[in-house]
Amino acid sequence: MPPSSLLFLGFFVLAGELIAGQHRSNGVQTMMEEDEIFGLFEVLGALLEDPGWAESHPQPCTETPWPGIQCEIGEDPPIFHVTKIHIGPDIASPPCKPSANLSESLLKLPFLKTLTIFNCFGTSPVTLSPSVFGGVSSLEHLALVSNPALSGKIPRTLSKIASLRVLSLAQNNLLGEIPREITGLVNLEQLDLSYNKLSGEIPVEIGGLNGLTILDVSCNGIEGNMPSSLGQLSMLQKLDLSSNRFTGAIPPDLGKLNRLVLLDLSNNFINGPIPETLSGLEHLEYLIVDHNPINSGIPLFIGTLGKLKSLSLSGCGLTGPILNSISSLENLTALALDNNSLNGTIPPNLGALPNLDQLNLSHNQLSGQLRLPEDFIHRLGNRLDIRGNVGLCRSNQIYKNSIPTYLETPVCGPINGKTSADERPDDYERSTKPPRHHDKMISSASWVVKSSFQPFSNLVSAVCFLIFSL
Repeated sequence: MPPSSLLFLGFFVLAGELIAGQHRSNGVQTMMEEDEIFGLFEVLGALLEDPGWAESHPQPCTETPWPGIQCEIGEDPPIFHVTKIHIGPDIASPPCKPSANLSESLLKLPFLKTLTIFNCFGTSPVTLSPSVFGGVSSLEHLALVSNPALSGKIPRTLSKIASLRVLSLAQNNLLGEIPREITGLVNLEQLDLSYNKLSGEIPVEIGGLNGLTILDVSCNGIEGNMPSSLGQLSMLQKLDLSSNRFTGAIPPDLGKLNRLVLLDLSNNFINGPIPETLSGLEHLEYLIVDHNPINSGIPLFIGTLGKLKSLSLSGCGLTGPILNSISSLENLTALALDNNSLNGTIPPNLGALPNLDQLNLSHNQLSGQLRLPEDFIHRLGNRLDIRGNVGLCRSNQIYKNSIPTYLETPVCGPINGKTSADERPDDYERSTKPPRHHDKMISSASWVVKSSFQPFSNLVSAVCFLIFSL
């Protein structure tokens, strides 16, 4: 046996002697079971680059605490139990070792409720052991996030952790399908499998997770139709299916999710039209459907979503006019309708929206005189983009001050009593519109939305499809 292993074993013996002695906490005689403390030492010994950790923290629940561990006193008998292990960048010392792995000694921690490991498995390959994650039955919160060396399949045995409320396996390199057995986690409230290399379809049985408030499977290779059973998730507040390979139409049953705040379906192959049943999403604040072949008009119900803050329908093949009803969305802060085939004029009332701070209407077939308020144009600055609409022009009679040149909007010129813009037919084909590519790029609007809606998630800045293709 190497000397370092003998030294570490010696620390175990020393710790055991210390734990065997009792000490007082709140006037109650307390101690810690040897099997449990040794299990903790073995788990952390497999993770941390510090062979002397056990010597430095022989009583981690009391006299020698460590910020990544929390303990609670049981009722009968009144002894300490480890209930939380956290490894992450907020705990700088000691760091994870290059050969970090998940020890089977997790099974020796029968009272563990929370296990969170961030950015630890970076070199040596690590997989999720079916035996381990089928035996830690007390877990309520499991988060293994931003671990590039964590690969393999999601074990079906996770379904045995009936107490699990939060399951986050985001930003790893997990493969395979979402196991159907995972739908047996009846107490689950948050499921985040984003930024992996998952494939297959979403299990139809997912509709049985009645308590789910967050479902995020973005940035994977999941395909097929979106199951209509998603409409049964009545508690859902965030649904992010973006940057996958979904096809078919949006299930009308999604309109039943009347608690939904964020719906992101961007960067897929979803067909239109967007169903009118989504008018039932009365609490929706973020609707992001960028880069899908919707190929229809802007949904007529959009103006009824009074809480909407961000609407992004870029690159969806939209046709027809910009609806005047959008001007009634007083909470709207960002509107992106660029790279479509919208025609007609820009509704001037958009400039009266009190909170609108980003407006992108570029690369459409819009025409006529620009009539947005001058103070609105100057307030937004380069956050207003109307370029690539060759039929659009401005009148010097309306705008007394200079209009920013980056808007690329020419002065309307009289031609036989009409403006040059009036002479252009509605179906005038713009030569400046770039070709539409389904390139899995996340729009700036949707990026801001995701980071603001779920601030605890540290989203990867790399493009999703590149991650999936590695």
